[in-house]
Order: sequence, then structure tokens, then C-alpha cells
Amino acid sequence: MPVSRSRRTTLTTSIATLTLAFSIMALAEPAHAAEPSSNTHGTSTKERGGGDKKGIFAAARIQYSGSVAKNGGTGNMASSDVNWTPPPCWYAPYLGAKDFKKKMSKNIESQMNTPGMGGTAGAALGELQRHYEDDYGWTGTPGYKDYNVEKDGKGMFWASVENPNEPDILKRSSCNDIPFWVDNGEPPPPRYEEAITPKILAALAYQHIELPDTKVTLAPQAVTKVNLPTWAWLDKAVFDEVTATAAINVPGFNIQATTTAKPVSLKLEPGTSDAETYPASGECTINADGSIGEPYAKGKAHQTPPCGLKYLRSSGDGTFKLKATITWQVNWTGTGGAGGDLPDGNFGTTQDITVQEIQAVNR
Repeated sequence: MPVSRSRRTTLTTSIATLTLAFSIMALAEPAHAAEPSSNTHGTSTKERGGGDKKGIFAAARIQYSGSVAKNGGTGNMASSDVNWTPPPCWYAPYLGAKDFKKKMSKNIESQMNTPGMGGTAGAALGELQRHYEDDYGWTGTPGYKDYNVEKDGKGMFWASVENPNEPDILKRSSCNDIPFWVDNGEPPPPRYEEAITPKILAALAYQHIELPDTKVTLAPQAVTKVNLPTWAWLDKAVFDEVTATAAINVPGFNIQATTTAKPVSLKLEPGTSDAETYPASGECTINADGSIGEPYAKGKAHQTPPCGLKYLRSSGDGTFKLKATITWQVNWTGTGGAGGDLPDGNFGTTQDITVQEIQAVNR
């Protein structure tokens, strides 16, 4: 028998109060991330959810490999698109039928036995129990007979996962549908738009990617003179593309995506308005060989560098904070030939520059 939309909303809201939350939250715990690696030569992590002797895993953990931040933390690449953010939550494989029955029925029973549990919340718990035990469903949401145990090993119940790196709790908890069944080898029902896909994994890899802390080579280096052109460059040997991979591997469901960041330009910000940059925009594009700028050579002190800057006044007793920001072009590829572009990323570092006056000699 179908239920009304308002009744379904009440049911979903009441479910959020279940202590089931603590078990579903286990999905949000990221696997220990790999150590940051140099460019494309990454390490990997093999942590995944535990399973019984039949191979039914209790949780689907995302495995990260490549150049990623430590301990599942957020990486250092900032999106150039202020409107783009990584997914705040998603749905992923959770438990096999028998394991799900054991955990869900225990939680429902515990909530029903809570003193004062009655009224709308109590009724909603009763409907939730009927949904998984007595084939009670509604439009677009079929019910289950005895928690689908007759299909144990042939699929999994999926549940919501919160992105632990999402600061907005409302966004983080917006995947609030109750757990649903997906047969092995079949995609989740299309109404679950937040169900994990290679595209979502690519966005999560983007969130965790760790770019190299590349220091721009300068000539002169930390100390320069007023009105003396300072050359800036990055060698290809330390300035190459970076990759990060995110994957989920559980019985009947194995997908992954690799996000690749390729450096395309370097922007110099002198740290004072009393300076000139080369080119005038301050943005140095990548050369044909993958490097940026041109190394300084003897005899070029007063030439105009293809990438660099010139300070017009002294830094006095202090220093100027030269900021060098690299722009990275980002794309991804994933399971089944999926792929596409992601917003450009930026990562900047600062260097202290001392600028001295040129001392005149009186004869």
C-alpha cells in the first residue's frame, strides 16, 4: 500500500534518529591515505571494510593511491571555480542482507524499547520495520521480505556516507534516504543521484590530491637589487603532472577513477605594488618542453627575462612576500571509459625576498 508524501517525509526524518547512524557513519571514515608521492609515482593503501567467510564486506571504504594527502586529509589544490565543491555525501555499498538484518533489526528494536517512544516517531519506526520485514513499500520504493536474506551474497544494501571533509553539516547530511538494495552487477536505481560513480570518485580524488611544494628558482635568489630584473623559472624535472586515484572494491561492485593535474602556468605576485612583472600580467605560460621561464645565464643581468619581476624600491629592514601560484589543468578517467574535465586547480607558495638599494660610490 503506498504512503503519502508527507508520511514518507516523516518516516525518513524519524529514521535519522536511529542509532543506526553510528554504523552508517563507519562508511565515512576514510582509509588511511597514502604518503604524498613525487609526481606520478604514488604509493597505495589497501585498507577496506571487514568481511565474513562468505566475502560479504561490512563497509565499502574508498581506497586512495597516488599523490594524496596524509591520513585522508584534504589536499592542497584549490579549485579555480568558486562554485565547484567536492560531493558532501554519497550512497555506497554497506552490508549484505544477513548482516544488514542483524544490525538494522537490533537498532529498530532498541529504539522501539526506548522509554517515551511513541506517537509519530513510534509509528514511523513501525513502518520502517514493515518496510524491511513485510514487503511494505511505496511509489518508487519497493519493500523487502525478511530483509532480502534470500538474496544474501547476490547484492548489498547501500547506505549514505558523509564526506568527513565537508564543513557544512546540512550538506554533509543531505543524503538522507533509507538504505536500499542493489543486485550485484546492476547500477543503483537512477533516483539515487548521489550513488557513488567514477565521476564522484574523481571529485574525491581531486579533494585529496597533494601537489608538490615546488619552490620557484630565482636569479638573484633571496637577495636582489632595486631595478635589477629577477629571473624566475621552473624546470620540468621537478614540475610534472600529478595523479591521484580513488577506488571502491566490494563483491559485485568495483569502480575507480584517476584524477590528473597538469601544470600549465605560473603567476608571480611580487608582494608590493612597487614592482613590475614579466610578462606584465605576471602569468608565465608553460614552454614546449614542459618547463616555465628560462634559467638565468651569465651576461643576462640587465636583459628582460621571459618570466620574472623587477622591484622598484627597497624592502628596507624587512622582506617582500613573493607569491608564486601554479595553475593546474585537471581531467579524469574512470571505469568503463568514463572521463572528463574538472575545474582548474591552483596552488601557491611564498618566498621571502630582500630588495636592497644599489649603493653609489663617490670618488
